Amino acid sequence: MPENDLNLLRNAAIGAGKIAMRFYQKNPISWDKGDGQGPVSEADLEIDKMLFDYLSNARPNYSFLSEEAENSTDRYTTKNVFIIDPIDGTKSFLNGHENFATSIAVARNGVIHTAVVYLPAKDLLYDAQKDEGSRLNGVQIHTGNNTNINGARILASESQSNPKLWKDTPPPIERHFRSSLAYRLCLVAEGRFDGMMTLRPTWEWDVAAGNLICTEAGCEVRTQEGDCPIYNSEASKMNGMIAGNSILVNKLLGYIK
Repeated sequence: MPENDLNLLRNAAIGAGKIAMRFYQKNPISWDKGDGQGPVSEADLEIDKMLFDYLSNARPNYSFLSEEAENSTDRYTTKNVFIIDPIDGTKSFLNGHENFATSIAVARNGVIHTAVVYLPAKDLLYDAQKDEGSRLNGVQIHTGNNTNINGARILASESQSNPKLWKDTPPPIERHFRSSLAYRLCLVAEGRFDGMMTLRPTWEWDVAAGNLICTEAGCEVRTQEGDCPIYNSEASKMNGMIAGNSILVNKLLGYIK
């Protein structure tokens, strides 16, 4: 009997982590992709190839959307699509830091149904199946319940403090940072932070898996317009993302210009 999608993604992510750790802190070859897309390394590409070979062999009828692969139009007519970021947080990875992750999700008709985020340098494996909750290393996790925006601990980049993004002034939050968007979402799902936000065009592969892990842990996840994210779009991106408990998310949305 073939393994279910969740076990498949777990095994794939652990395999990706083994490749990443072979290159970790060993100065892998890297280069800038241009157009503001940031760096890519030989580790990213080796992981991407392994994931494509492994997952396509197990699920030949699924299509792919990956950060490091050419766009395939097959995904527009396929019910199930793998959405992959081989290394989310490549800059962190190249700098020898440990907050990088492999992010793998399965989108079904635009909705994420299965998700895994694995941080091999920390040996943290987050996973979720739609309507079955979220786990960290096999233990159920739940988001926090702080609804006070004053001093709320929010994961966001420094650029989110730009007054031009807000109606009047930025919200009175306590800002924290992690380089990987997938990891930020998982930390909110785990309740270690009150929320996360990124108010800029956001690639689907950065947030697809983290989105489900967050919602299954009790979070509200919205674009900066307040919409529910839809995946496998032609543009492969959405307009920002905010996550946290529903009351806090609505308060943050109220500040956005």
